[in-house]
Amino acid sequence: MIKLIFKLIIIVILCTSTFLAKAQLGYDYAQYDVGVAVGLNVPVSTDVHTLNKTPSAHFNFTYNQSPFVNYVFEGQAGRLKGSDPESIQSGRRFENHFAAFALKVQLQAGEVIDYSHNQMANAFKNLYVSTGIGYIVNHIVVKNPDLRVPPGMMLAGDNNTQVPFIPVRLGYEIKVFNQYNEPSIKIDLGYQYNFVLSDNLDGYDTGDSKRDVFSQLTLGVKFAIGGVTSYRKQVHY
Repeated sequence: MIKLIFKLIIIVILCTSTFLAKAQLGYDYAQYDVGVAVGLNVPVSTDVHTLNKTPSAHFNFTYNQSPFVNYVFEGQAGRLKGSDPESIQSGRRFENHFAAFALKVQLQAGEVIDYSHNQMANAFKNLYVSTGIGYIVNHIVVKNPDLRVPPGMMLAGDNNTQVPFIPVRLGYEIKVFNQYNEPSIKIDLGYQYNFVLSDNLDGYDTGDSKRDVFSQLTLGVKFAIGGVTSYRKQVHY
């Protein structure tokens, strides 16, 4: 009986040591993150020519299927502005105060490459691409008539629209590890193209293109909030 108890104690100690060693080696990660970011927006393709830079604020919640496969729900609010230069003499100008929501899947290189024995691969493991579907609510607060059309006439277009958009993003995530080698803070730098399924991002519905586009350069930070689980390979090197 004493020998059996002694064996059980040894087994428990070995199992506990194995688990702790695994955690120390950097296999564990949190399944949930919350984050904030600031963005710089540019209306890349609209019915005006001059591209103005405007700010936006972003909030996100992330479910991490793995450290390198992430599902991100994002909300943002910001402004978009544009105008025509005097040489075109159209007088078009707009300002859009928008709110947007998006659900994106994010794939980081670490999910598909072996980064354990190569410093270059280890540096690139946090490079990611993402895409998904979004919904943007546009509210045009400034809109000038086109000076080339008869006085009193406005070009076709709605000042208030709610339409889907497709975000396509390339970015890099710097992981900051805690004492257990778990990624606890993530600094995110990304560049995103938003393909709006409408020509009313600027309030003007004209021209050959029926799809407006705006880009965003964002810098954000995410914080792990729990649901710690293990990955199939070491995260920290």
